[in-house]
Amino acid sequence: MTKLIPIALLASTTFLAGCLDPRHFESAPVKVKTPQGTVTCKLYTKERVLWDKAIDVPAHMSIADGDRICQAEGYRWQNEDSAR
Repeated sequence: MTKLIPIALLASTTFLAGCLDPRHFESAPVKVKTPQGTVTCKLYTKERVLWDKAIDVPAHMSIADGDRICQAEGYRWQNEDSAR
């Protein structure tokens, strides 16, 4: 019986990790125009804005800046939806 506990824990952890895979929640790429150029974002569900990330940024923009722009776009979508 004690040998089954680690196996059950491993199986349940693996199952839950698969359920939380961000790829299950991805949107089609979204383009956001900024003064520095267009940022292409991968947005997730409205509840998972912190997962939103840049998949393409202008040459002179950092990925971190692109990620912040994408998260802001995710929040904009979230707020727009809640206003309805």
